[in-house]
Amino acid sequence: PLPPQAAFAHLALAFRCDVFTLQQRLQVERRARDAAEENIQEELGQCRAALERLGRSCASAGCKETLEQLQHNLAVLAAAVERATSAAEKLGAVHQEARMSRAAEVMVQHVENLKRHHLREHAELEEMKRLIQQNSRNRQLAESQGEQPPRAHPHPLLQGSARRRVSIAVIPKQLL
Repeated sequence: PLPPQAAFAHLALAFRCDVFTLQQRLQVERRARDAAEENIQEELGQCRAALERLGRSCASAGCKETLEQLQHNLAVLAAAVERATSAAEKLGAVHQEARMSRAAEVMVQHVENLKRHHLREHAELEEMKRLIQQNSRNRQLAESQGEQPPRAHPHPLLQGSARRRVSIAVIPKQLL
C-alpha cells in the first residue's frame, strides 16, 4: 500500500478529476437510466395491450381466468421492476459510499499525521524559545551584577550534527 501522503495525493487528484467530469457523467447516467425505464414501461404497455386484445377474443371461462392470471402476473412484474430499480440505485449509492469512506479514511490518516508532525515541531519550537529566553535572562542577570556571564551548557536539542541547527538569523528579534 501507498504511504498516506502519496495516497492522499492520488485521491486529491482523483477528486479533482471526478469534480471536473461529474456533471457530464450524471447526465449520461440519467439518460441511460431513463432510457432503460422507458424501454421497460414500453414493453409492459405492449404486454397489457396484447392481453386486452386477447381478452376481447377470449370466450371461454378458462381462457378468461388464464387471462386474468396473466394480467395479475404482469402487475406483479411491473411492481418488481420498480423495486429492482430502487434497489439498484441504493446499491450504487452504497458502493459509492464505500469508495468514499476508504478515501476519507486515507485523508483523515494523512491529516492526523500532519497534526502529529505539527505538534512535534511546535513543542520543539516552544522548547527552543524557552531555552533562548532562559539564556537571555541569565546573561542579563550576570551583566547587571557585573559578572562574567556563566557559560551555558548546550542543550541536547542543540547538540550533535544529526539535529537541526538554529541560526540566530531565523530567531525573531522579540525572543532575543
